[in-house]
Amino acid sequence: MAKSDDLARIIDGCKAGLTDDFAQLVDIYASRIYGYFYRLTGNSELSDELLSELFFKLVGKIASYKGGSFDSWLFKIATNIFNDYLRSKQRRKKLHEARKEQLQAEITGPKRSESERIDKLQIQLGKLNDDTRELIMLRFYSQLSLKEMAVIRREPIGTTLSKLHRGLKRLRELMG
Repeated sequence: MAKSDDLARIIDGCKAGLTDDFAQLVDIYASRIYGYFYRLTGNSELSDELLSELFFKLVGKIASYKGGSFDSWLFKIATNIFNDYLRSKQRRKKLHEARKEQLQAEITGPKRSESERIDKLQIQLGKLNDDTRELIMLRFYSQLSLKEMAVIRREPIGTTLSKLHRGLKRLRELMG
């Protein structure tokens, strides 16, 4: 653990873009933050990934550090990264479950015309950009509310609603 004066000097060097000071910061905090992530996840590979993401983000965020407890500030970023991971994991799980349900419904044998509509819908969804397709999947397959979607996407609810509306309009056009 670095002394307070040494840490302040290292942080100032990081703000100035000095790579040696970033390396020192990594040396000081890597094992503690890795241990934090490992206790949260129980997975060493995931802990390494989260730790890498933290230090990558730190390069861009270090200038926003305005004083106070650096440990608290850094661990708040680590907590946010872990929470982002959990939200992403939950979103992937919901999308996977929705696709599983859709495949199960197809196996049980929908009517021929319904099956053709589903195939056409799948093809047309593939023609949408990734962002629009994700919005539609979150809303209709994962059955998330607009508020939940906006939180996940970190954007105002009005923006989410507008993007979803435009995406549905485009999908209707494609479905003809």
